[in-house]
Amino acid sequence: MEYSLFIVALPFIIFLALGLSGKKLKPVAAGIIGTLGMALCAVAAYFVAYQYFFQIGKTGESWQSITALNFQWLHFTNKLHIDLGILLDPISVMMLMVITTVSLMVHIYSLGYMKGEKGFQRYYALLSLFSFSMLGLVVATNIFQMYIFWELVGVSSYSLIGFYYTKPSAVSASKKAFIVTRFADLGFLIGILILSYYTKTFDFAALTADKASLVTSSFAGGTFMGLSLATWALALIFMGGAGKSAMFPLHIWLPDAMEGPTPVSALIHAATMVVAGVYLVARLFPVYFFAAPDVLEMIAYIGAFTALFAAVIAITQTDIKRVLAFSTISQIAYMMVALGVSGYGDHDGLGYMASMFHLFTHAFFKALLFLGAGSVIHAVHSNEMSAMGGLHKYMKITSITFFIACLAIAGIWPFSGFFSKDEILAAAFHHQPVIFWTLWIIAGLTAFYMFRLYFCIFWNGKREYHHKPHESKAPMAIPLIILAVFSIFTGFIPFADFISSDNKPFHTHIDPLVATLSIAVAVIGICVAFVLYFKDSKQPARIAQKMGGFYTATLHKFYLDEIWMWITQTVIFRYICVPIKWFDRHIIDGSMDGLAWITQKSSTAIRGLQSGQVQFYAWVFIAGTILIAGLVLFL
Repeated sequence: MEYSLFIVALPFIIFLALGLSGKKLKPVAAGIIGTLGMALCAVAAYFVAYQYFFQIGKTGESWQSITALNFQWLHFTNKLHIDLGILLDPISVMMLMVITTVSLMVHIYSLGYMKGEKGFQRYYALLSLFSFSMLGLVVATNIFQMYIFWELVGVSSYSLIGFYYTKPSAVSASKKAFIVTRFADLGFLIGILILSYYTKTFDFAALTADKASLVTSSFAGGTFMGLSLATWALALIFMGGAGKSAMFPLHIWLPDAMEGPTPVSALIHAATMVVAGVYLVARLFPVYFFAAPDVLEMIAYIGAFTALFAAVIAITQTDIKRVLAFSTISQIAYMMVALGVSGYGDHDGLGYMASMFHLFTHAFFKALLFLGAGSVIHAVHSNEMSAMGGLHKYMKITSITFFIACLAIAGIWPFSGFFSKDEILAAAFHHQPVIFWTLWIIAGLTAFYMFRLYFCIFWNGKREYHHKPHESKAPMAIPLIILAVFSIFTGFIPFADFISSDNKPFHTHIDPLVATLSIAVAVIGICVAFVLYFKDSKQPARIAQKMGGFYTATLHKFYLDEIWMWITQTVIFRYICVPIKWFDRHIIDGSMDGLAWITQKSSTAIRGLQSGQVQFYAWVFIAGTILIAGLVLFL
């Protein structure tokens, strides 16, 4: 299956072509080239999936890992070397379909949404770069190749978030995203180095083979500060995943990243980039489960807290893209929790399968929500709910598709989110009841804030619009319809037949008790949102007033941005950076300046030896001869 290289290479070629052509290429041509290229990638990805899942992927009762391409790039020792290649297995093939599908929808949508924008060619070039980076990440054969593409994803997302580079808030948001994720990636790199130092390999196949026996044997007995070295290495690797997937407290970059164009939000921050951390933990799941189960438990609790924290904040936000941003944080955390409560093999691995299933379904309905929000913003020229209302009369397609996405994310049967979220709740129910009830509450909050958003945009009140809103044209409407179809039907895929923690298919069924509880709490959330927001009402304002300081805190995102700014400016800048600056200026620079001063004075003192006067040279020669002769006679 070497032809799968085409899926990764084509976006990079398009990036170079569009980037180097610049303004020489007409905007329409740049958009068409980028879109057609991604369409070819999507077709190839679906063909790879068909060939893998239905022809050659299964050996006996297990799905095999196929190394379609691999070559050595950097050689350190006979065992330790960095390779570049393409690994095809159930989760990488699934991610190929997700990335190319969502990216293609964004490319098509952007033909209408970004029409007339300055830098249209640059925009499509950066979309291709991002797609290339994400595709290279998911097919990596080893953890260092993943790290390389991981950083490329960071660079391309930085460029896309700051696309409107003349807008100070966009520049600030792009820098914030880059710095926060780089801080997390430092931990990722240290973890990789510790892991490779002891195991002598970067290769995923070697690390995960035989229930991660290489890792458990390599780290046997090694401890640091009371924790095993394997725990330290895998916790640091998770730190990189927590930064990319916006887990608390490294989530602060994601809401501000909404400053980029709305299609970028759909591509980067709903469907692909933010799930990179989930994919990382899933890729190394056998290593986490067998070598560091305590880290896996930590991931479950961090995910549960992050999901609740983000859901509470989403309830009070008024910018529609920020509501969706915190929704993304909460849903990604759901996936992390599923991995954290998962066992290994057969039905014990339900959480692993559920996490990947929710990643798959969430990609489509969250991309639909962002693109639907972009359609609304395009119509009313505002992100604020207060500037919206009654849009169902003007934007039928957007209203219906947005409603479908809200039902999906709320977990209402038979929409896709119900099936994937139900499996996560079932896994938590059987492994950790406390986490289950936390996720159950979050399910109700999710239904509430999503339908609050839907009712405020499309129903609540009659707004006076300066320009009559209208439905988006075909390039924007068609992706909404396609994603709505995916949001309805992808839940019926028998996901456990294709993806599991040990690559062996198993049968799942809906747990009646869990399903009843999840639907009940979702319906309650929708009903409360209906009562409060379907029509203009003063009741939400009264409730907010009664909530007092808690409401204010949630509105300001619990002041996490302010706390981070205080830590950065007061602690890091004043107590770390200032002493380092003094040491650099007075010790490092002082040493160099002192050495230069000594050199200058010495050279000034001895420069007479090179005066060019023959008499002086003769005098030095005679004096030296006499001195040497005297020393010889004396000794």
